[in-house]
Amino acid sequence: MPMNTNARKLRNHDGNPCIEESDGSQKCMDRNNYDKGMCTFYFQRYKECRKYWHNVMIQRRRDGVKPDMPTVSEREDILAAIGGKPY
Repeated sequence: MPMNTNARKLRNHDGNPCIEESDGSQKCMDRNNYDKGMCTFYFQRYKECRKYWHNVMIQRRRDGVKPDMPTVSEREDILAAIGGKPY
């Protein structure tokens, strides 16, 4: 069965910089029988990831940089310049 459009967008590495964090949350839920209390670290990490890249996207939009969301290679350069993930 083909993936629907929203699912493809969520799995698109250029459009979603937080796939790794999302997958971590899902795996934690799977491991812990969907007990959300056991996965708060993963949820918080995902939330911080989304917040960080949202702020980057807003700043790029203000600066007139296209695309709004940095590509995978641009994100790797950004993270390397700041010494790793800030979340």
